[in-house]
Amino acid sequence: MKLVFASNNKNKIQEIQALVPKTIQILSLEEIGCNEDIPETADTIEGNAILKANYVTSNYGYNCFADDTGLEVETLNGAPGVYSARYAGEQKDANDNMDKLLLALKDKTNRKANFKTVIALNLNGKQNLFTGIINGKIIEEKIGTNGFGYDPIFVADGYNKTFAELTMEEKSTISHRGIAVKQLLTFLQKLSQ
Repeated sequence: MKLVFASNNKNKIQEIQALVPKTIQILSLEEIGCNEDIPETADTIEGNAILKANYVTSNYGYNCFADDTGLEVETLNGAPGVYSARYAGEQKDANDNMDKLLLALKDKTNRKANFKTVIALNLNGKQNLFTGIINGKIIEEKIGTNGFGYDPIFVADGYNKTFAELTMEEKSTISHRGIAVKQLLTFLQKLSQ
């Protein structure tokens, strides 16, 4: 089965391809000739995932899934949330985003946060949503070089290492994206039975 993953983020594509069975081939937007930036104009993480999946299905005719992920910080009323990638500006720089967040939390004692991923799957004319959430906290400095985004400042509940200190395999077993992808895979496996 070929499924388009509505992303050109090579890190995400690798992470997903490592989780899906060999019978499912993940295609990137680039591989289907979609070179435009798909608008992410919804005000929720779910909404952006749906927008991206619908864009690919209606413009390119492929079965597709799209995800959107946000970091939600409790004391900041869920910010940066839907703006996680561009929290510090349109340049979408991970270090700038982390620096802005650390500054916003400088005098805060509540550092509870969660990563949330929503996957919208358009398959054979039907849409399904899958949600993964991992709770944790924002630490006070960047630690680790693995991962991407906010990984160097996020420690999941029950762990003493940041996501950026975990291997891709360790992270994918507990991460928000890993949880949502497992739900997606369970759904796809039921269909193929």
